[in-house]
Amino acid sequence: MRFGKRLREAIYAPWKDKYIDYAKLKSLLREDQSDDDGTPWTEEDEQRFCDEIFSNQLEKVAQFQQERFDALRERVDSTFEKLKELAPAEADKPPPKKGDISAQRLKELQAELDSITDEVNQLKKFSNINYTGFLKIVKKHDRKRGDRYRVRPTMQISLAKRPFNSEQGYAPLVNKLSIMYFAIRQQLEEGGEAPFDLGSQQETLNGERYTAHKFWVHPDNLLEVKTLILRHLPSLVYSDNTAKESDGNDTPAVTSLYCDSKDFALYSGKVDRESEASSLRLRWYGQLSNRPVIYIEKKTVDASGNSHESKFTIKDKWVKPFLEGEYSMERSVQKMERQGRPQEDIEDFKTAVSTTQEFVKEKKLSPLIRANYVRTAFQKPTDDRVRILIDTDLAFIREDTLDKDRPCRDPKDWHRTDIDSSNMSYPFSNINPGEISKFPYAVLELKLKEDGSRKRPTWVQDLMSSHLVHPVPRFSKFVHGVASLFEDYVNSLPFWLSDLGRDIRKDPQQAFEDEEQRRAQQADDVQAVGSLIGTKSGSYKMAQSSPLGKSYLSDRMATEAKAKATQRPQQSISEEVGESSGAGEASQEEEQPRGYGTLSSVLPSFSLSKYASARRGQSRIQLPEGVVKPTEWIKNAGELKVEPKVWLANERTFLKWQHICILQGSLALALYSAAGESSLAEIMGVVYTLIAAFAGFWGYSMLRVRRGMILERSGKDFDNMIGPMVISVALMAALVLNFIFQYQNAVKKWREYEGEHGYA
Repeated sequence: MRFGKRLREAIYAPWKDKYIDYAKLKSLLREDQSDDDGTPWTEEDEQRFCDEIFSNQLEKVAQFQQERFDALRERVDSTFEKLKELAPAEADKPPPKKGDISAQRLKELQAELDSITDEVNQLKKFSNINYTGFLKIVKKHDRKRGDRYRVRPTMQISLAKRPFNSEQGYAPLVNKLSIMYFAIRQQLEEGGEAPFDLGSQQETLNGERYTAHKFWVHPDNLLEVKTLILRHLPSLVYSDNTAKESDGNDTPAVTSLYCDSKDFALYSGKVDRESEASSLRLRWYGQLSNRPVIYIEKKTVDASGNSHESKFTIKDKWVKPFLEGEYSMERSVQKMERQGRPQEDIEDFKTAVSTTQEFVKEKKLSPLIRANYVRTAFQKPTDDRVRILIDTDLAFIREDTLDKDRPCRDPKDWHRTDIDSSNMSYPFSNINPGEISKFPYAVLELKLKEDGSRKRPTWVQDLMSSHLVHPVPRFSKFVHGVASLFEDYVNSLPFWLSDLGRDIRKDPQQAFEDEEQRRAQQADDVQAVGSLIGTKSGSYKMAQSSPLGKSYLSDRMATEAKAKATQRPQQSISEEVGESSGAGEASQEEEQPRGYGTLSSVLPSFSLSKYASARRGQSRIQLPEGVVKPTEWIKNAGELKVEPKVWLANERTFLKWQHICILQGSLALALYSAAGESSLAEIMGVVYTLIAAFAGFWGYSMLRVRRGMILERSGKDFDNMIGPMVISVALMAALVLNFIFQYQNAVKKWREYEGEHGYA
């Protein structure tokens, strides 16, 4: 279907005059005419086209979208206030019981919410179709007039400045609607799930439910993100041979081969968010020439965002027969039966195979696009509550046969042999530029296991809201690959394409302030209806440096001015902190402004004041009931077990010192014995003897000291540089002095010899 027809079918009648005038732009572009017709494209034509698309069409669409969005927000706020009126006025009163509130009023509010939700959906469709139209028309322009004028980069920047197709813009609105729906369902005894989070996606893996969040990471922030995660979760690497996670050093690429029909039915279903949007892919690790295990995975996402996946393994030689319906995994079933697998597992396997094969046959699927990337996983081996995946070096490659004259893949095979036979890897230099698209960022996916008894880890929440990551809800490699390589074949584009035209890096302070504002607003919304649904108010607590604090900026500016005007020592606080005076001193500490740039202003928990020290001392001794203060360190508890290599290392060091002692003593004894009448030789012999004696004494003393440290499980350092330095300096000084004395003696003898023989 051509985009012009798709646009006419998608128009919402009440807003028909507010859509992009695609036909007018095509007429201005003179798409059906060529320069050979005698009407060349002039500067005036270009100016007329740009004025129309940027000044008229884009402004018209963006302004209408903003007006409707503001009106929807006002309706949501008004409905929210009506719902708050049904809650008890006092927070300590119990929530109203089901049936106490008029069902008619609740149904009226629910009808209003339904109306708002319908308009939100229409507005999102309006934004999506217009966004696609602008990108389509500028691509036609650049293809036809791109030899002199290119406007696509300018359009991408303009769309990024007017994010009417951004998912993040609708998130606060949808989240507030979700809270109100939840409260009304509870009172109408309809049950229902907890409020839905637009920025997450529900997944079911191995019977467990997870909440998935997806982000982009700029290459400049990638190392910082990885090191931040490594402080809490170990890194796992995918093995090339086993296709499982291991701690090896190899990091083979992951290949996902996505399938779709010639009319891109699966792609359209995911972009348009149909009730049952499915996808099918073949995935393997490493090079296909190494014959790795291939996974066939079918994933289905429903309208509420819940994801369900079924998969099974297959050998590469059976992939094409399976896709063509000639092979139904009979050999695998027979193998499972020979192995004595439970009948339930065999039936589940048959069901997964049959449903997948019927899905392929019904949709007429074939391999369409390949995604190649390097994946790093972060997860505790025995704890799957938090799992983080980072995909880097992401590249999309066409695998289709849409062009019969120049197919990207041999129609007789299920994959590109030019890539797999030659073990081609990133950056795929031998692939035609029109057949590959390289993604500029890393993709981070965070999966949190749903467990009502545990809260989300603080460090995870901080990472998700930090300036290091850019949230992209519902990001899909399959959707992005098709949108970037098959733009001429599809009539809908994902919302996140506009973010590729701008820098996703953020100012840390601005990101922190925005997140604080979002958390505070969310806490207010939950608290407003919390008494109605019988839940506690939000547990949001602003940070010490939150911009929402009443006197944060004023206190900081006053502190700086005061520090410049006069430097007064801080009044000391008594070290005796008792129960009666603890509260008063706590308020005194909080009211006292901290100097900007000091340790306490940057890290409040590391304050060096006497009050803070006393409070930390109190917190250390306040143990839970039934817990007693330990009398010794855990490392000192239990039976003493020292490995033999520790004793042998200590004795080996002692023997080395004795070796130095004997060697030095032998040298000193030989020098003293051969001295004869030379007093200098006798003196040097005595000096070397003293050095040898010191070496022997030092070696024995260190043997005893280190033995005691081993028995005490001491955490002190075992090295000691005093002995080696004394021996080295003494030997160096003795050698220098010996050389000087011998030189002076030689000079004296030479002069006496000259005097006796009468040399001038």
